[in-house]
Amino acid sequence: MPILAQSAPARFSDFQAEARQHALVLSLPDYPLTPAAATAAADASIREAEVALKSLAAQPADKLTFENTFVAYDTITARVGTLSGELGTLAETHPDKTMRDACRAEGVKIDSWAIGLDYREDIFRPLKAFADTNPKLDAEQQRLLDFTMRDYRRAGLTLPKAERERVEKLRQDLSELEDQFQVNINEARAPLDFTADELAGMPESFLGSPGVKQPDGRYRVMANITFHAIVVAENASREETRRQVYFARNRLAREKNIPVLSKLVALRADIAHRLGYANWADYRTETRMAKNAATATKFEEDLVTGLQKKFDAELEELRQLKVAGTGKADAKLEPWDISYYQNQLKKQKYSVDTEALRVYFPYEATLKGMFAIYQRIFGLEFTEVEPTYTWAAGVKLFVVTDAATKIPMGAFYLDMFPREGKYNHFADFPQKNGGVLPDGSYDLPLQALVCNFPPPSADKPSLLSHGDVETLFHEFGHVMHGVLSRARFASQTSGGVPRDFVEAPSQMLENWVWDKAVLDTFAADYRDPAKKIPAATIDAMVRAREATEGVFYRRQLGLGLLDLTIHSLSPDEAWTVDVATRTNAVTARVSVAPPADTAFAAYFGHLAGYDAGYYGYLWAKVMSIDMASAFRQAPDGFLDVKVGRRLRDEVYAMGDRRDVGISVEKFLGRPRSMEPFLEYVGLKK
Repeated sequence: MPILAQSAPARFSDFQAEARQHALVLSLPDYPLTPAAATAAADASIREAEVALKSLAAQPADKLTFENTFVAYDTITARVGTLSGELGTLAETHPDKTMRDACRAEGVKIDSWAIGLDYREDIFRPLKAFADTNPKLDAEQQRLLDFTMRDYRRAGLTLPKAERERVEKLRQDLSELEDQFQVNINEARAPLDFTADELAGMPESFLGSPGVKQPDGRYRVMANITFHAIVVAENASREETRRQVYFARNRLAREKNIPVLSKLVALRADIAHRLGYANWADYRTETRMAKNAATATKFEEDLVTGLQKKFDAELEELRQLKVAGTGKADAKLEPWDISYYQNQLKKQKYSVDTEALRVYFPYEATLKGMFAIYQRIFGLEFTEVEPTYTWAAGVKLFVVTDAATKIPMGAFYLDMFPREGKYNHFADFPQKNGGVLPDGSYDLPLQALVCNFPPPSADKPSLLSHGDVETLFHEFGHVMHGVLSRARFASQTSGGVPRDFVEAPSQMLENWVWDKAVLDTFAADYRDPAKKIPAATIDAMVRAREATEGVFYRRQLGLGLLDLTIHSLSPDEAWTVDVATRTNAVTARVSVAPPADTAFAAYFGHLAGYDAGYYGYLWAKVMSIDMASAFRQAPDGFLDVKVGRRLRDEVYAMGDRRDVGISVEKFLGRPRSMEPFLEYVGLKK
């Protein structure tokens, strides 16, 4: 099998030649190498799009067809969207700040231009004229027509001219503010230096990580780096150390971003009201599975109620661990205690040591093992190839082919370790959606997986936690969704699915890392590969997970509801609300109360781009567990090839060509159910 065992990467050009034999186009972006080149690329892309749009708009009414209106518009906008994705990736990953800033600025320019498209009457006119003929179209064509016209309505093109121009201006302002919100998050830093005694309980794997030990003998924790914050929260036995890191992380970007978030909330409410919606949450959810804010909110609140007893019992069990550890009968469980005592619970009650498990998950072997699993169940092969360009050292490129036919299906980049200025979480960045080109050939998709796993140290490989492995399987699921998606129209690929579904196909794959048969295919002690994770340990891990699901999902619900709450405000409320106080109040009601002088919302990047949509993670999670049950019941379990192929064909390949609810039920062979999720969290056996 291909991948990491190769002595040298294969040639990308060989796969390009094979693709051409099947009327496929396999290509890589011509990434700009300098700030000036980024500007030139953005300007050229917009200029070329304008020429094509002018041609579309100039067509005589009696010559309009579906191809020269809706298909043409989809193709033109997809090209600009592709460059936007490329620039966005460089803005988040390039080592040179000047380059990051330039790409970000050009991305804002493209976003501004794209917003302006929604108000172009010259383009809207021929599209509407053709739509008004009530043409006979197939289901996918009709879906493209309906959704395009819906988007014009949602943009406000049917409003009076003055009001339409006001909405356009507000949306431009909103785009700039969202970009600033993300910039402030990416640039936030919180270095904290501790002595060895102050870091008692911390694993050697962290203390030996590059950049942690300082010349003066102390150790530097960067509260803005996610894995730093998590390792401290779970392992530092000194409460004051956990408290300091908690406060540092929950105050990141507070001074800069609370004012920005306040303006974002107010602008969104204003825009929604002008477009005829009660609030921004109603506007955003209209295009999603939930359809409106009330449905999304009820879904969340019902789960809050359903998890209440489990949540209360879990918190008390954690508090009793603190009582035992401190000798104080009235010990209060603080927010910075939760992860630590959850970890202690796993160790003491379930004999699960999350740090000790790292030896079973060296990065290279884990990646290779995951590749092998996904290649098996989806019928694929991944081959490393020599890239023509990478934005940073260590970035790798792979081509995906169908295992049976050897026909290329797409490609993906891997950028897996942290560095200064890089996006500091985990995400798939689409570089190009697939779609049929004007000459009839199919342009294959390209993805980029950007992660921040612990880097290797001088004497140890990169060792992942079990949570890291779960994240890897999840995020690579997004890569698979993007690469396997097949649609005639770019807007109907995986990137076009409703935002409250987009996580489901990847969340489903998290289940793989809790299964003994799956883990045995790759998880082994790097010091002695003959040693596998004992079955009893995996059983204990599952029981330990179930024992903390109430707290985990109530935190998720807190995030989803704080998002829905501030985006369900009327314009008058939105202009006067104290977003830090309001979001902290929601968190206190639903999860664990944060200190008043913290403001996690300022560092909650989902509020710019995923706004009024965070509920979708849990909405999708319920579906994902239901979907995973199809594998759990299959003859070969999570390695079942037949079910894997059905998933590839009915869900991944379908993208947004039909309603995703239909795709899920066709895969399941039955209506959707919440029963598997209730069992998953330990509420029903």
